[in-house]
Amino acid sequence: MPVRKALGEVRLAGLSAGLPSRLVGLVLLWHIAGCASQVSEPPAAKRASGIYHVVKPGENLFRIGKAYDLSYAELARVNRLRDSSRIRVGQRLFIPGAVRQLPVETITPNDSVQALPAAPETNEPARGGFVWPIAGGVSSHFGPRGSSFHDGIDIAAEEGTPIMAIEKGEVIYSDRLRGYGNLVILRHAGGLVSVYGHNHANLVRQGQLVSQGEVIAKVGSTGRVSGPHLHLEIRQNNVAQDPLLYLPGLCCRQSLDEVAPKS
Repeated sequence: MPVRKALGEVRLAGLSAGLPSRLVGLVLLWHIAGCASQVSEPPAAKRASGIYHVVKPGENLFRIGKAYDLSYAELARVNRLRDSSRIRVGQRLFIPGAVRQLPVETITPNDSVQALPAAPETNEPARGGFVWPIAGGVSSHFGPRGSSFHDGIDIAAEEGTPIMAIEKGEVIYSDRLRGYGNLVILRHAGGLVSVYGHNHANLVRQGQLVSQGEVIAKVGSTGRVSGPHLHLEIRQNNVAQDPLLYLPGLCCRQSLDEVAPKS
């Protein structure tokens, strides 16, 4: 029965019973409260899942999108930005699908270059050089890849293969990241950083100091990949470099795309 009709009948019943008008009013108020408690409010509009990222110095839409595995065009559309090149420090950008704010400066390079790396600026004695993180062939090189740019190299290996630190350093990131999967980032002397992605498991924690050759993770296929391998990046002053310019010469270690097919 409609609420208005029911309240009308309550009022008539009260008056016909000889109740004072004031008592009838109290009865009506009681019925109104009871009816209101039974009427459920319409559910609030479901808000799209995501978080707000606060822009920090040195960040741009491309780097923010790379960190959250979104295109800068999609970020511009979602945030209704007419000019994707103009964002300001302190600005809040909605990141759909994200669950926490990420350290963009730490996990994404400024740019990619193909020039020879500059010599590290350090007061430490000359180092013996880097070591390979795993034994395996290079399945994908540094440089342009279709319409995008590959910031490192991919080294083929079996799932679970131990991954070693290419140089001593400090763990500045050890967590899961969309696109990269399980990711470890080490900071070394001279403004150098090494990045290890798609790991089956990370074996170190943020803030931990590691030695050269220490096992820091295991090869996996987490993130956006088609099979198990290690994605390795080396950055100089947060600019991606070709890791093959830093690692020991391939010697007998052939790149997979240089191996002649079996007859």
